[in-house]
Amino acid sequence: MIEELGTLAGLFGVVAFGAIIPIVPTGAAVSGAAALAFHTQPFTIVLVLIAGAAGAYAGDLVMYAMCRLGGESLARRLRWLRDEERLSSVKHRLEEKQVPVLLVSRLIPGGRVPVLLAAAFVGLSWRTFVVANLPACALWSVVYATIGLAGGSIFPEPWQGVVAAVVLILVVNQSMTWIAKWRARPRPSTSSASG
Repeated sequence: MIEELGTLAGLFGVVAFGAIIPIVPTGAAVSGAAALAFHTQPFTIVLVLIAGAAGAYAGDLVMYAMCRLGGESLARRLRWLRDEERLSSVKHRLEEKQVPVLLVSRLIPGGRVPVLLAAAFVGLSWRTFVVANLPACALWSVVYATIGLAGGSIFPEPWQGVVAAVVLILVVNQSMTWIAKWRARPRPSTSSASG
């Protein structure tokens, strides 16, 4: 039991750190942990969900506080702020629909950081952020743990399920990033193409 608690604490730490420093594949960590739990101790899957959601929530709170206190200059120094156009688009969406944008942001690869930045920069209240981010983190953890469970149930060995879940998450995230970049690229205007 002590070993499982250590693993869950490690998962919490990895996810919280990855929420603050968005280079760690946190979804893959939750998926891998769920796949491993499926093979070793299935009753701990619920604990994996809780640890993943709690880590994501804690990390988001820290990042939001840093953005609120440090503003755009801190976000630029930490390289969180990369795309000014996307940030202004997210700010506009947040002004119209705060809670739905926060809920969906965690499920879109690369969507969480711009939404957190925009929310902090437009002065979204702490209360709104704290309340809306809780179900967003829980839903995120459920989605990634489900992917891990699917990988764990397909393969007979725990390591195969973990590898499959991690690879699947990385492929999906990279594909979504490529699709978003492709959709955002400038298109030639029809008037110049016809002339």
